[in-house]
Amino acid sequence: MSQNNVLKGVFLVALGATTFGMLATFVKMAYSEGYTTAEVTTSQFVLGIAGILLINAFQKIRNKNQVVKATPKNIISLMTAGTSLGMTSLFYYLAVKYIPVSIGIVLLMQTVWMGVLLEMILEKKLPSKQKVIAVFIVLVGTVLATNIIQNDVVLDWRGIAWGVMAAASFTTTMFTANRVATEISSAQRSLYMLLGGAVIVFSFAFFTQVTPFNLAIFLKWGIVLSLFGTIIPPMLMNAGFPLTGIGLGSIVSALELPVSVMMAYFLLNEKVIFLQWVGIILIILAIIIMNVNFKGKK
Repeated sequence: MSQNNVLKGVFLVALGATTFGMLATFVKMAYSEGYTTAEVTTSQFVLGIAGILLINAFQKIRNKNQVVKATPKNIISLMTAGTSLGMTSLFYYLAVKYIPVSIGIVLLMQTVWMGVLLEMILEKKLPSKQKVIAVFIVLVGTVLATNIIQNDVVLDWRGIAWGVMAAASFTTTMFTANRVATEISSAQRSLYMLLGGAVIVFSFAFFTQVTPFNLAIFLKWGIVLSLFGTIIPPMLMNAGFPLTGIGLGSIVSALELPVSVMMAYFLLNEKVIFLQWVGIILIILAIIIMNVNFKGKK
């Protein structure tokens, strides 16, 4: 693969990760205006699905109906996989309701060791030394990045619990997204996964929204949340990952961690101390260690 293609892939993945990194700060800002988790997630998914439907229609016209159509089996598989996508959004947004964004994103990054654990269970073999070292570094980095040692403010356990659950469902999403119905277009895959996620999100809204639904969220925050959460990152990542490969792509996508913390620092005035930055750098280092081939090309 040419150097230009790899650079293009790096740029696309970096842009996707950066946009996704901004998301939690916008959610927190919507909360500060009195919107509920149900309103935030519903507006994001409704407008996200509308946006992906438009992209699918455009691709169909451009490719003169030559797009590989999803079979009913593909649709069911993708919608099932998409339920974990809906859960990730829900759990993550519930987490940042109780804890700072900079802590929420660190908890979401626990997918690094959860992914290793899931791979070990599914493939029934022990992880490599490289992965074990990476997991250890992630755990040390997490202790520093969440500032557990020096924290004067006691972190709300609800936020921690939702954050860990968000990481678990995100791990499932990443595993299924790379394995389910890969033969159809990324726009179609995104659409059916979103529809699966919407089932979870709408059910949550139905059971938890006690006040009248504030439709102003659609214009105020819905457009921003759907673009930054459901439309731009998946499209850019799906276009960039085949060009970079999983290893390099994973390293570049770790950009969402510092971006998320910096957004929270500048827009929400969240305090981030030097020790937390050390922890964040350690987590990024672990992602690099896990994805670099130290043995060289065979």
